[in-house]
Amino acid sequence: SGVARLQALHLNVSGGLAHDLLLAFSPAQGPMVISSMEEGKAGKIQLPREIFQSPSGQAARVVVTVLNIQQLGMFEEDSQTGQVLDDTVVGIMVGDTDISGLQDPVHLTFTHRQLPLNVTPLCVFWEPSKGQAGGWSSSGCDTQPGDKETVCSCNHLTFFTLLLNPALDRSMAQKLVAVANTGCGVAVSFSIFTIAFYIFLRCSYKQFGSEETLRVNLGLHMNLVSSLLLLNLAFLLNTGVSIRATPGLCSALGGLTHYCLLCCFTWTALEGSHLYLLFVKVLGTYIHHYLAKLCLVGWGFPALVVVVAGAIGSYGEYGIRTTDNQTVVHLCWINSEHLLVHYITNCGYFGLIFLFNTAIFGVVAWKNCHLWSTRVVQGHCKAWRVVLSAVGLFCLLGATWALAFLNYGSSSVPMLYLSAILNSLQGLFIFIWLVVLYYPKAEETTSSLSHITRNNKTVAVSQG
Repeated sequence: SGVARLQALHLNVSGGLAHDLLLAFSPAQGPMVISSMEEGKAGKIQLPREIFQSPSGQAARVVVTVLNIQQLGMFEEDSQTGQVLDDTVVGIMVGDTDISGLQDPVHLTFTHRQLPLNVTPLCVFWEPSKGQAGGWSSSGCDTQPGDKETVCSCNHLTFFTLLLNPALDRSMAQKLVAVANTGCGVAVSFSIFTIAFYIFLRCSYKQFGSEETLRVNLGLHMNLVSSLLLLNLAFLLNTGVSIRATPGLCSALGGLTHYCLLCCFTWTALEGSHLYLLFVKVLGTYIHHYLAKLCLVGWGFPALVVVVAGAIGSYGEYGIRTTDNQTVVHLCWINSEHLLVHYITNCGYFGLIFLFNTAIFGVVAWKNCHLWSTRVVQGHCKAWRVVLSAVGLFCLLGATWALAFLNYGSSSVPMLYLSAILNSLQGLFIFIWLVVLYYPKAEETTSSLSHITRNNKTVAVSQG
């Protein structure tokens, strides 16, 4: 008939009721007494005894209304971003007066399927005085989410529902992609500047080509910068053409993006390994064709992983969806059927790298504090260079990527923005770091972070 379903239950409850009143509701069957409820298929309403206690002891009329608002044209908020669960609103009235400020709250249990990780349930009620035409409010209501049901505890009676708020809606996703694209553009520019600066140093200062420590350190950093440059270019290309790419092209683009990301992770691990050799092994460590072997690992291992993942059909179109199943972001990436590949090769791989690099960074920081306290390095380098080197190493070792692990629940949105900004601006951070440490006095770079003393000799170790 085009009219939304409205079902109501009318009960006369005696004021001398000894127990709380239990009712049930479902979008299909409306409200009912608890004895006729099918277990697990309907929500529950628990009304406290406080509502029915009156001095006269007269019976109170309880009206429970279940509304399907899909075609009703009511309860529509202009700025609403979440979705009403099953398009269902439950109204509760007792008697003819407004009831609020309850000491023992009303409990409503909304049943639902397992919610996606990027969806946060929120218990709300309709506030007519909010805005121009009314709106949803959560004041006076507590939300207790569960796997397949959410309990709402409210201190008043009115029209209630469960609002499913996506952590990433269409508008927010578009803003996030715009921020990431802008940051990637800046990172590409400064990655190119960093490579040009490296070429300038090699051509202008002989020690950058002849001194082994400087040559290896800068070569290692340039490979990391190159991997960041390729990753930013791949992301810009991905967001630009993924929505209209053919399946074959999308698969290739997804593999390329995955390869560039794994290269960044691998080179951060190699930065940590190199730091381990400098600070833990210190002397007596010589590896023939050291930088060439690092390149073989840094560029070769990710290629092997991507070839294996591509052989099992892991790459294709990937979409980020909202609660109403609308795709807000199109990417060529690891498809939904092979998310285990993402968890192993990205989350697991980086998790191990981050733990290793964090341990190495802790050892480096401890040794520098020890040497500084014993006045070994005070005459050789400035304190601000030590601090700047530590901050730069923190960035080089992939600390900004760790923010991705904090993207959960209500904290996802700010963490997504922060992670997108910091990760896309790594090229800018590294450029500033290298310029300050290496230009114009190259001889100071060998004492930029620490001096290790062994056999009564001070060994300058560059951390630039």
